[in-house]
Amino acid sequence: MRALISVYDKTGIVEFTQGLVDLGWEILSTGGTQKCLEEAGIAVTPVEDVTSYPDMLGGRVKTLHPAIHGGILFKRDNEEHRQTLAEHDIQGIDMVVNSLYPFEETVAKVDATHADIIEKIDVGGPSMIRAAAKNYQDVTIIVEQADYDWVLSRLQENGSLSLAERQTLAGKAFNLTAYYDAQIAAYFNRTNEVAFPEYLTLAYKTSQSLRYGENPHQQAAYYSSSQKKYNFKQLHGKELSYNNLNDLKACLDLLLEFEEPTAVAVKHANPCGVAIGATLAEAYQKAHDCDPNSIFGGIIGLNRPVDLETAQLLSKTFLEIVAAPEFSEEALAVLQAKKNIRLLEIPTLGDIKPNNLQFKETVDGLLLQETDRKLFEKWELMTERAITEEEKQDLIFAWKVCKHIASNAMVVAKNGQTYGLGHGEVKRVWALEKSLERSEFPLEGAVVASDAFFFKDTIDTLVDYGIKVIIQPGGSVKDAEVIEAANQQDISVIFTGMRHFKH
Repeated sequence: MRALISVYDKTGIVEFTQGLVDLGWEILSTGGTQKCLEEAGIAVTPVEDVTSYPDMLGGRVKTLHPAIHGGILFKRDNEEHRQTLAEHDIQGIDMVVNSLYPFEETVAKVDATHADIIEKIDVGGPSMIRAAAKNYQDVTIIVEQADYDWVLSRLQENGSLSLAERQTLAGKAFNLTAYYDAQIAAYFNRTNEVAFPEYLTLAYKTSQSLRYGENPHQQAAYYSSSQKKYNFKQLHGKELSYNNLNDLKACLDLLLEFEEPTAVAVKHANPCGVAIGATLAEAYQKAHDCDPNSIFGGIIGLNRPVDLETAQLLSKTFLEIVAAPEFSEEALAVLQAKKNIRLLEIPTLGDIKPNNLQFKETVDGLLLQETDRKLFEKWELMTERAITEEEKQDLIFAWKVCKHIASNAMVVAKNGQTYGLGHGEVKRVWALEKSLERSEFPLEGAVVASDAFFFKDTIDTLVDYGIKVIIQPGGSVKDAEVIEAANQQDISVIFTGMRHFKH
């Protein structure tokens, strides 16, 4: 039996190879792997002795040869294949062990040049892996260190692996090469600034098994991208759940809209309180007071380091998650006393920019679109009543929040604090009524944001609440009717020219 071993990561390879040798296997190897094994005292047949060619082009060509691939790919029960190999004096290869050049890790290096990255595109490795995986009926392919021990144990016990076991290993191998090629394709798409390629490949790796999905009867797992932005570290609490992670994304997406000290509270992927303040503690208290009941069991995103004062406020309410750039030692001591809270540290939070693209599964495929990052197309006062600077700042605040609420969406805000949130309604005026009727604040002097245009019934609803300012995209055939009604009620209407549906 012959094994071809060529690995970039040498961890555990000496022990595994020695085990094969003890079972009578012949070892073929190349380059750095060959040197590593020989230094450990293991007898190795150099691949160049098999191919009669040395490593070429600075190591770019090592195993790309019929003497290697023929030995891997020939079907043992095919007489024609066996005769062909005999004619060319090619011997079979029964196992391939390979780990690929670290392309993903090289891309992640800040100082990596384009040339550095290109050199880490493995050619021979994926070719060997695919060849061995294709011929899994006769050949064992190993691409993960985690498989060394059990494969060796099975060989020691039975002399060979079962067909089902080789098929499982082949599946792992094809998953790896697909992931590897997807990483390369993604890099070239970014480099070439191709937003919507003809062929879309997504590269994600298992990050965490989850207890269940949205509901206990649904199995689930968390897959992470190599292009990690948040790269959060969990400091305390149980493992994150599916719903935790889903809510966390909604929370952080909204949090990235703001530069001033901000707190965002999210429940079921929708904000239930958003506020800015002079300090983080003030921002959190205001966000909490937006809806003190709904925040219970929610998650909190903060864009400043958590200090003792903020931690003491946070500790008064049951929260699933608190995510922040940093936690002071005093803050950690307070929050870690609550065993059920999850604390996530995201040091890069202040530097993160939203993804350029987002996708969603749909019928027979995926929808891919630019992320809704813009705020206004224009800022145009359409009515007679002028607005104050304070009202303008509240309008901008409410408009930012409105982008991140399920449509139809309406936001009532004042003094950098959401007073009422209406979301997910099929009728826009219902969303407005929800945001107004459920508010626990006096609404006179507040502003309203609407993610899309509305009709006269919205103006009629605002009259009884003392609200005099509303922002919306405009663009309805009934805009003139709305503006006329607003002027009659001395209400200011701002058009932005930009709709912000979210589904």
